[in-house]
Amino acid sequence: MTTQAAVDVGRVQRRSVAVLSGAVALGGLGVTVGITVGGLLAREVSGSDAAAGLGQTMGVFGAAVLAVPLALVSDRAGRRAGLAAGYAVAVGGAVVTVVAAALSSLPLLLAGLFAFGAATACSLQARYAAADLAVPERRGRALSLVVWATTVGSVLGPNLAAPGADLGRALGLPALGGGFAVSAAVFAVVTAGLWLALRPDPLLLARRLADDGGPAPGRPRRATRGALAAVWADPGGRLGLVAVVVSHAVMVGVMVMTPVHMGHAGGHDDATTLRLVGVVISVHVAGMYLFSPLVGWLADRVGRRATVALGGALLLAAAGVAGTAPPEAAGRLGVGLLLLGLGWSCGLIAGSTLVTEAVPAEVRPTAQGGADLLMGLGAAVAGAVGGPLLALGGFGLVAGVSAALVVPLALVWLRR
Repeated sequence: MTTQAAVDVGRVQRRSVAVLSGAVALGGLGVTVGITVGGLLAREVSGSDAAAGLGQTMGVFGAAVLAVPLALVSDRAGRRAGLAAGYAVAVGGAVVTVVAAALSSLPLLLAGLFAFGAATACSLQARYAAADLAVPERRGRALSLVVWATTVGSVLGPNLAAPGADLGRALGLPALGGGFAVSAAVFAVVTAGLWLALRPDPLLLARRLADDGGPAPGRPRRATRGALAAVWADPGGRLGLVAVVVSHAVMVGVMVMTPVHMGHAGGHDDATTLRLVGVVISVHVAGMYLFSPLVGWLADRVGRRATVALGGALLLAAAGVAGTAPPEAAGRLGVGLLLLGLGWSCGLIAGSTLVTEAVPAEVRPTAQGGADLLMGLGAAVAGAVGGPLLALGGFGLVAGVSAALVVPLALVWLRR
């Protein structure tokens, strides 16, 4: 049996959090470059706003679907293998997206964006890896530190949209394809860094310390369904699961249509519009990640349930502010999306902590992967209907429908 004397768990935990933080910080840059220009690129290739929403949705859908196989890799071989494999898939997705931009092929673009979503799945699963060795009273803060680290790359990423367009033109590609070339290079560096530096593996060490001998040689069929059933059977786990699904769906539903909404503003050339979109999305991403340590502290000290409630209130406020803003009101949209990011942060961090605490260590990766699958599927649906809703009733309708998703969260919170 591995003992505290044989392994300095505190030192390993600090090293793991540092490696994971560096990886998601750099990976966040690549992800948000793609988020900023992905919908615009899909609209450029297809010529319709509905396809713009579909382009963003494919990335979200990819993150959802790929969460489960990546969690299974982590379950069998450790966090290092699962995270490195996911970022490697994202490299391929970014390359395919660049090729699709050059060929003006919408089907190829959607396939590339689907694989590109693996990077989002990895950045989300990295938060769970930070909690593997954390003591219970600091689990929320450990998880939040990795979420916070995403701030660095994610705030810078949208502002690289314009330089990325210059790179695309220099490479002889459509301007919007240049950002994905940047993403491919970034993800390749993250893949190598995780594979070389995330040692010892935090999940495998946590299992040895628990003396459970590591994962079973093979998970039973429907293991993900069984793990999710165990989460749902626990009142805290049920609230956490609904919190992460609703928070992510509301956030994606409003966020992915914001660049398209701003693209309808008159009086700006394309370069100015792209810069304004970059600033608004940067403010949104700052709301998502910058205050994560404070949110983690709230989840640990004030309580997970209270933090979930705060997140729901912020999501409603965000929908009200952003949904009533005209496309040229970049400042008002920035405020709305800042609130949207803060609400997402509260729901994700407190909810993820509740999901983690609802099941024993041996099934946590499977349960966490299942939670991310549901979270991503909910967001994919929200993103998919965003384009038609925008065409049907404008951005206000998009925000209103997204806000209505908070109702199930309120019901579960009240019943608990």
